[in-house]
Amino acid sequence: MPRNLDLTALRSFVAVADAGGVTRAAGFLNLTQSAVSMQIKRLEETLDLALLDRSARRVALTAAGEQLLGYARWMLALNDEVFGRLTHDDFEGEVVLGVPHDIVYPAIPQVLQRFSAEFPRMRVTLLSSYTRKLKSQFARGECDVIMTTEDTVEPGGETLVELPLVWVGAPGGQAWKQRPLRLAFEPNCIFRMGVQSALDAAGIPWTMAVESDSSRTIEASVSADLAVHVSLAGAEPRYMERIPHGGTLPDLETSKVNLYVADPVHSPAVEGMAELIRRAYAAQAAGAAAPRPLAPVEGAAGEGPRFALRA
Repeated sequence: MPRNLDLTALRSFVAVADAGGVTRAAGFLNLTQSAVSMQIKRLEETLDLALLDRSARRVALTAAGEQLLGYARWMLALNDEVFGRLTHDDFEGEVVLGVPHDIVYPAIPQVLQRFSAEFPRMRVTLLSSYTRKLKSQFARGECDVIMTTEDTVEPGGETLVELPLVWVGAPGGQAWKQRPLRLAFEPNCIFRMGVQSALDAAGIPWTMAVESDSSRTIEASVSADLAVHVSLAGAEPRYMERIPHGGTLPDLETSKVNLYVADPVHSPAVEGMAELIRRAYAAQAAGAAAPRPLAPVEGAAGEGPRFALRA
């Protein structure tokens, strides 16, 4: 018959290990020293193992105690998470985030992951569209936070980063060598006119070979080497690569990635989302490595968030 470990005793054991003694642990737990000692004794009797080496002036863990400590931390963290998710009701509601489809990667997935940990009861609706449409939706109050790609930044916005545009095509593709140059763009792409002007200024003939409202269609066409496209540096779509044109294609302008947050902010979760976006781009600009898996957030509570993707 399986035996059950006492979580209260485990919590006292972890406190003793962290504090280096029963007296200090009792103060942390707001218990008497004798109560903590009794819990440790009961835990040792349950396991039939000595967990603390009491021969030295400072309490130390035995080999068995060291092994138990990792399990204890994990069990307590899981207990606290379950209790919090089922009983806590802070920060319920929805945050609507609008992001141009071509900058969803690489920053936004990690932002949503961190937001999930910090605001687990909030629902996130992710709108993936064009900058012009997102700004219209934001102006009508349909979005709480939007990101944009623009030449400038309007009042109320802030620039997160400014990046160069780069030519992208199929891996090992040859479409970029053809003349007229075959382009693939959405009709509302904010980069489209600038690319055409750059080609005209360089005297390179071009044709709009693929035109579609679907970014998936553009990506499929370019990855099939039917045409070329442009992207912000660092945000190249999957199945495409930066074209090694060696100067045969013109250099392109830079574009700002801007952030706009609803004013006034109606929820701490909205400002939390904006701050996570700021941090992600600051880390990206600093050349930080990809984030490690997230550790449990102490005190996180509520049911997991529901994410909705709407084009």
